[in-house]
Amino acid sequence: MNRRLDVSSQQGFSLLELMVVVAVIAILSAIAYSSYTDQVVRSRRAAGAACLQERAQFMERYYTTNLSYAGAPNPPACDAEVSPFYQVSFVADPTATAFTLQAVPQGAQAERDTQCGTLTLDQQGSRGTSNEDTPASECW
Repeated sequence: MNRRLDVSSQQGFSLLELMVVVAVIAILSAIAYSSYTDQVVRSRRAAGAACLQERAQFMERYYTTNLSYAGAPNPPACDAEVSPFYQVSFVADPTATAFTLQAVPQGAQAERDTQCGTLTLDQQGSRGTSNEDTPASECW
């Protein structure tokens, strides 16, 4: 018996089925990319906060040696991984008994981290942000 191959019995994907699969992959990719960028912003913010705490410890060592915060040099730069995204400096010159450090987001971090913005830390360990609508506990 010689059977002819019927066109309707061929196996494969139609163009419509292929386009549905492509659309589903595009939607999943958009969700995954958005989640990924959010996590990158959070991890960079955590690194900036850690750098700020290191600089506060530097200030405490300076105070232990000099019995004053006044005259302390600008804090050393953060690690190479943090420096492109946060600039650490004093809000104002330190006084004999007080200082306030800030970590200002730079570049892409400044554009994407609108929730917290600039992080601050003072001699008492009080943490703050430039966005008053967001509690500091959510950013630190």
